[in-house]
Amino acid sequence: MSFLGNNQDRCPGNINGNPMNGLCEKVCIQTTKIFDACMMQTSIDSTVTLTNLTPADPTDPLTFVGGNSTTNVGTLTGLTVTPIIDKPGLSRVTTTVEIPVTINYTDANGTAGSGTGTVAIPLDVIMCVPTGSVITPTIAATVSMSAPRGTYTGDNTFAITACVIVVLKVQAEVNILIPSYGYCKIPPCTEFSQDACQGVFDLPLFPS
Repeated sequence: MSFLGNNQDRCPGNINGNPMNGLCEKVCIQTTKIFDACMMQTSIDSTVTLTNLTPADPTDPLTFVGGNSTTNVGTLTGLTVTPIIDKPGLSRVTTTVEIPVTINYTDANGTAGSGTGTVAIPLDVIMCVPTGSVITPTIAATVSMSAPRGTYTGDNTFAITACVIVVLKVQAEVNILIPSYGYCKIPPCTEFSQDACQGVFDLPLFPS
């Protein structure tokens, strides 16, 4: 029997004033379930060697202007997940999170430029990583980096102070059965207007 054919757990709707008015459908959705997550906020000193310089061949020395991550998705390298024997359900997760960054600078001629590189963040944490299923959860990282300070050290390399946020997640794409109010009703778009008379025309005709 399919989940739609099983009526034993139908949504009750509005029964005797039940505030769950309109719950009359079961819907199977496909989504990403987060089984566990943790966040690390840190300030680190790092070196970034730039590639993809724009414009090419800047004149040394370069002067640091600022730096930011170019995406919110981090790349995990050297990932290992080791179950902890005396803590059922928990695992030791070790990895290095590589954050793509852009560094902005000016060269000796005052020409503004930029280049790309990576900042590497080592992690060694304890997380809940479910096992024993056909669908195996994966580890992913959401990242953000801002560099308020930096010094040029030569050869297109900067020593920077990076303010880093890493959210490490244990996730899997799953099917979940949920109660539903039905499809969303999409309202019409409100067009932007700079009509000088709009405020006047919106007033009531007679005083209240």
